[in-house]
Amino acid sequence: MSFFTKNKDALFISISAILFFLFAYFLERIAFYRLLFLWLSLFGCFYLIIKSKSLTFFNLIGISILFRLIFIFATPNLSQDFYRFIWDGRMILEGLNPYLSIPQSFIQQGLQPIAETTELYKGMGEMNGSHYTNYPPLNQLCFLIAALFSSKSIFGSIIVLRLLIILADIGILYFGKKLLEKLQLPVKNIFWYALNPFIIIEMTGNLHFEPVMLFFLICGIYKLYEQKWILAAVLIACSVSVKLIPLLFLPLFYQWFMKQNVSINEEKKLKSYTKKWIPTFEGMIRLISFYTIVLATTIILFLPFYTSELIENYTNSVGLWFGNFEFNASFYYLFREIGYLFRGWNEIAIIGKITPIFTVIFLIILTFLKKNSTMIQLITALLFGLCFYYFMATTVHPWYLATPIILSVFTKYKFPVVWSLVVILSYQAYSNSPWEENLWLVLLEYLIVFSFLIYEIKSSNLKKLII
Repeated sequence: MSFFTKNKDALFISISAILFFLFAYFLERIAFYRLLFLWLSLFGCFYLIIKSKSLTFFNLIGISILFRLIFIFATPNLSQDFYRFIWDGRMILEGLNPYLSIPQSFIQQGLQPIAETTELYKGMGEMNGSHYTNYPPLNQLCFLIAALFSSKSIFGSIIVLRLLIILADIGILYFGKKLLEKLQLPVKNIFWYALNPFIIIEMTGNLHFEPVMLFFLICGIYKLYEQKWILAAVLIACSVSVKLIPLLFLPLFYQWFMKQNVSINEEKKLKSYTKKWIPTFEGMIRLISFYTIVLATTIILFLPFYTSELIENYTNSVGLWFGNFEFNASFYYLFREIGYLFRGWNEIAIIGKITPIFTVIFLIILTFLKKNSTMIQLITALLFGLCFYYFMATTVHPWYLATPIILSVFTKYKFPVVWSLVVILSYQAYSNSPWEENLWLVLLEYLIVFSFLIYEIKSSNLKKLII
């Protein structure tokens, strides 16, 4: 046996560690080709590590944590959003409501409401600083924790925020493994998320808080599987209070509460259940109660920030993602080009209001016409519902893909992992001065994603025919 064969796992782990170190401390976002080389190399090592038969589950846990700790002292280099996180946390620490003011207004008036006001505003950029914050209350709590531990140092705040995200990922590992065991799926599936270079770089490295949202979501799904639906509702509300995206999932829980005449504690029995849904009085009461708890808990978490201006400021800020911003879109760019062809200008204001209707229709189809009575079927519906929303969206930032990736862990689909590989093409826009997307690269990204998605769907249908 050769030296390489005997030590290949250690070699790939070492190479990955070096590449992550270079990524964290020696890379600028504008250096696209260097970024692309590191990204593709990391994904190659990731695939070889996750396919290793000699690495145990606990080996992989250790490797996942090690790779994250490499970033512990790094300043995020692919996103400047963390400056706004630190700003919001310090505003709360000073007794100021972050939902009621924009950073730009303080700068224009020459005011210094928090430590390092000027540095934080310059870091977040004029576009971010000119809009009201759109981060929900539990996300704001994370920002406040960073301010409590480091109210005068941006570097210290970065470390605190990063530790919170790492802790959330450890929680996802724990509950993800438990859910995989319940569903009788390979527990190593969780490492398609935990070891994914995209997750490590975008979440731990660039301080996006999807892992905190996903921790509550996975916990909620796990408790729902255990039939502890009241606790599940509270946990899902907590997930919504970190990022709003789980609100999209609420209609898809319908069939889970409607199923009857089966032992809901036994997934094998559920798999033999052939009816898509049967509305029952008991099921409807539980479903309405579930929705009520989710919405009531979410509202309660917003109450500490409530003022008459909160709703207007928050909805206006969220609305920007539908009617103003555009980045790395798929079908929206196609619709936009059609608008240019027939109208001569960008119809984002109209298209941004129409595409959500398509998403609602698709969610209704998934809710009532697709069988979602087992947990695996339900999670698959969540995956496709969310991805359809992203396919219709005007803006798809790379870090949005964290949710499809973790959901895919509990299904037979891996197209979100492929998407996490090719989404790096969207970063080419930052290498241009002024900023400009290369739509040919965006087209290439989605051609690869849709091709793999179609391949997986056809393979799945073929297996059903054979069986």
